[in-house]
Amino acid sequence: MSQRSSMRTSIKRFISAINSDDVPSAQAAYRELSSKVDRAARKGLAHPNRAARLKSRLNARLKAKAAPAV
Repeated sequence: MSQRSSMRTSIKRFISAINSDDVPSAQAAYRELSSKVDRAARKGLAHPNRAARLKSRLNARLKAKAAPAV
């Protein structure tokens, strides 16, 4: 599987975990996603600013789900 495809697949796994309210698997998926996005940026498959923006937005979604409801 190509690295770009692998990155996109990990993003989809993370989003599906977030949508199903499965925080532990979303956290694991985010760790995998972060590594793959960084690798793609290093190799020139994704712009470094886009990679940082994507990770920031997805991490914000993860933190919002993981935060206790008040």
